[in-house]
Amino acid sequence: MKVAKGAGQLIVTHALGSCIGIAIHDPVALVGGMLHYMLPDSTVNPGRADTNPYMFADTGIPIFLQRLYALGAVKSRLVVKVAGGAQFVDHKDFFAIGKRNYTAMRKIFWKEGLLCKGEHVGGTISRTLYLEIGSGRTWFTNSGQEVDL
Repeated sequence: MKVAKGAGQLIVTHALGSCIGIAIHDPVALVGGMLHYMLPDSTVNPGRADTNPYMFADTGIPIFLQRLYALGAVKSRLVVKVAGGAQFVDHKDFFAIGKRNYTAMRKIFWKEGLLCKGEHVGGTISRTLYLEIGSGRTWFTNSGQEVDL
C-alpha cells in the first residue's frame, strides 16, 4: 500500500494475478494511492493480518481509505479504478481467489458508498498497474501493451 500527495508522483504495483490492485485519486486534493492485496479475508491467518493488514481486502481496504482521508482526500471526489483478479491456479478455478478477491472488494465498496469508475478484472493475464498522482491517469500494462482505465 502506498499513498502520496502532490503532482509529479507515480505509484506502480507489479504482478497483479489473482490479487487486486486498487488505485484511488482525489483530483482536487491531488491525493492518491494504491493497494495491492492478495486475499479476501484475514480470518484465514489473523497473525499475518496483524503484521501485514494490507495483504487482505477486509483489513487493508479500510486502512487504505483512512490513510487517503488523512492526507486530505474527500470521499465524494474519489476516483476509484481496479485491476487484477485473474484465474491462475487451476483450470477448474477450484479456489477462485481472483473472483473472491473481487467480491470482497465490491462488498466493502458498497458498505463505504464507493463506486468504481474503471476496472479491468478477471481473465488469465497478469497486470502492472500505474497511477499518476497529479493527473489521476490510471493504466495497466500486460506484455508491453498499455491500456488506460
